[in-house]
Amino acid sequence: MGDLAVYPAHGVGRIEAIENKVVNGEEHDFYIMKVLENEMVIMIPTWNVEAVGLRDIISEKDIPQVYDVMRKKRDAMGDTQTWNRRYREYMDKIKTGSLYEVAEVFRDLFLLKTTKDLSFGERKLYDTAQILLVKELSTAKRTDENTILSEIELLFAGPPPIGVGVVESHTLTSDAL
Repeated sequence: MGDLAVYPAHGVGRIEAIENKVVNGEEHDFYIMKVLENEMVIMIPTWNVEAVGLRDIISEKDIPQVYDVMRKKRDAMGDTQTWNRRYREYMDKIKTGSLYEVAEVFRDLFLLKTTKDLSFGERKLYDTAQILLVKELSTAKRTDENTILSEIELLFAGPPPIGVGVVESHTLTSDAL
């Protein structure tokens, strides 16, 4: 009891109890999980944990790999696809429960929104991916969510373009005139 776990598309939750329930005349054990983000309670059959994708929180040592996913340039998709095709693709990735897939969705939508307005559905997916990503990373690192948001913003800031921030001083002499 009290263990933290990740449920796909809902995020980090705490296992509050294991309860025995009768469903369709059969007894089954269920994990009772409360999602941290919104306090939603989910009943997960103990025998179906793998199929639904319930998993441990990412380990702190794996966080740099998640950040690497966000640093990589996305594939050439995105701009050429219709918003509803992108939406379906991104939703499928979020449903996998993989933090790496969620990081890809967040990265792609973050970069897309810098070039054009996101559709309503894409905006909701962007928000969902951000919530899932930040909550799990902050839990894994045992830090607050604002710290994680700052780290993520730095990933997208990147180095300044060549020549930016470099101040050259030239002294004009009478020979140069």
